Amino acid sequence: MRHQKQGRKLNRTASHRRALMMNLASSLIVHKRIKTTDAKAKELRSYVERLVTYAKKENLHGRRLIQQKVPGSLGKKVANILIHEIAPEYKDRNGGYTRIIKLGNRKNDNAPVSLIEFVGFGDLFQENIVEAEVVEKEKS
Repeated sequence: MRHQKQGRKLNRTASHRRALMMNLASSLIVHKRIKTTDAKAKELRSYVERLVTYAKKENLHGRRLIQQKVPGSLGKKVANILIHEIAPEYKDRNGGYTRIIKLGNRKNDNAPVSLIEFVGFGDLFQENIVEAEVVEKEKS
């Protein structure tokens, strides 16, 4: 029985799950929103929120913990984005840094798909959409 077992296996080996979470987390941090399946989004939420909490401490130990969770050359970029862009937005917030929006089912395999994004960065996307529309009108 699976009583009190936390986390989802996502039908992958442990190393594959770890790599998947690292890649999804780095994509979410760099792009501020990504589209993925419901199960992956729910698992990613706890992974990323822990990284944001590390970043809010603004010390060397927090930076090293982030780079341990997201290693490699991308880890330094992710740590810098987390510490200098994302963490200051949430300095007065205790948890709940991400939002999951269900989008329906994917067409080819009918898998439930969600949009996971950072709370408070939605205005950023609205401004980009408005700017893109203005640029398109100017080109016409």
